[in-house]
Amino acid sequence: MRVVLRAGAAVTATAGEAERLGLRRLLVVCGARGKDTAQAVADSLGPALAGLHDEARMHVPVEVADRAVEVALAAGADGCVAVGGGSAIGLGKAIALRTGLPLIAVPSTYSGSEMTPVWGLTEHGAKRTGRDRSVLPRSVVYDPELTLSLPVPLSVTSGINAIAHAVEALYAPDASPLVSLMAQEGVRAMAEALPDVAAHPASLDARGRALYGAWLCGSCLGATTMGLHHKLCHVLGGTFGLPHAETHTVVLPHALAYNAPAAPDAADAVARALGGTVDAPTALWELAGRLGAPRSLAELGLTEADVAVAAAQVTGQQPYANPREVTPEGVLRVLRAAYEGVAPRTI
Repeated sequence: MRVVLRAGAAVTATAGEAERLGLRRLLVVCGARGKDTAQAVADSLGPALAGLHDEARMHVPVEVADRAVEVALAAGADGCVAVGGGSAIGLGKAIALRTGLPLIAVPSTYSGSEMTPVWGLTEHGAKRTGRDRSVLPRSVVYDPELTLSLPVPLSVTSGINAIAHAVEALYAPDASPLVSLMAQEGVRAMAEALPDVAAHPASLDARGRALYGAWLCGSCLGATTMGLHHKLCHVLGGTFGLPHAETHTVVLPHALAYNAPAAPDAADAVARALGGTVDAPTALWELAGRLGAPRSLAELGLTEADVAVAAAQVTGQQPYANPREVTPEGVLRVLRAAYEGVAPRTI
């Protein structure tokens, strides 16, 4: 993978990355909300533009992926450019998975999906994920100017979503010393950038540092195995339609509190990256509170009756690797704490 990170790169570097890859007919994909930004990138491609498809949706419903593949084939595209957040990049990955077309990612959030070979599709209310090298973008173009229009609340939750990738990488069964160093640096960089983004949303310096953190955190997710935290969020998003970044923000402190007794070194590393004044779950929960992010699943629309249903799905489906045994009782306690929005506690 090749990475470009500089202001203005979305419209000055994307065409060059396509040319470097030998691509001549590019389909640009995005969501309806990010269409104006995607159009600017599309215009920069000149005669290499094969079309603009703006139907990306959260959690990549399978019917949306089917339609995008049809559009790509009908356009005779030899490559795809995904412009936007996780929904747009997820749709680009779905096209790559089904067609083998090379993907260029131009992220406008901090979710980090562009750094991973992980794909996800939602069908019949269930989200399934997998890993395939074909979905890993060939080039990633990071442009802090592209994130200036990202509202502060979404910037914050998108950034904490990225931190979640690094946290789980620290206790993954396939963790390594190099990935652990990247994870700690990613957590530190993102946690330091987000308050500056919130205080000065127009700061290209702060936005650029957040993209740097997203790059590192996403790379960690791409190199390791996801655990309980991601399993919880996939169920909450795929089955109950909860917003992706906000759900990660709420769940992360409680999932880490559950795993900390079985992964004390990882928890200590997160705490140090966050300043070292309190334990890691509390530091994450306090960071979200200081930045005005949601801290309960109830705020996101989950009902009390949904909690038990979600817990049953998490434990009834194929488990993700996790440092601590995942039990029905434990998952229910984690979800109840996240639902209520109380301070995280080791359980």
